[in-house]
This record gives sequence, structure tokens and C-alpha cells, in this order.
Amino acid sequence: MLLKVEENGQVQIPRAFLDELKIGPGDEVNVSLTNSGVLIQSVLANRSLRGMFAGSRMLEMLIEDRTTISR
Repeated sequence: MLLKVEENGQVQIPRAFLDELKIGPGDEVNVSLTNSGVLIQSVLANRSLRGMFAGSRMLEMLIEDRTTISR
């Protein structure tokens, strides 16, 4: 999605993204600089981590890593 930076340096996060992440007025977000750009993350305290890595193969990679180390 292409967005324009406003004169004051702000970028408006699309409503659909805010709704999906359940971010509203007054909520905090973490903004960090990465090698590829700027990363904005929700810091909602009550957010569940369940399913966050679904489909990432993280469990398989950890098992493979542990198996390789123990050899």
C-alpha cells in the first residue's frame, strides 16, 4: 500500500489495519528502524501470543536446530 507522508512527517495508518490489530486512539505502538524501513508494532498488553507463528515452521526449525546441536 502506497501512502504519502504529510507535511508534519506523519503517515496515517489505514483504518483496516487499525481494526485488524485492534488499535485505537490512545493505544501505544512501538516504532523501530530496520534495515528495510520502519516497523510499527502494536504493544497491546492483553494480546495473546497464541497462533502468532502459525505457518512459520518455527517449531520444525527449532527441533531441527536442537537435533543438529546434539549430534
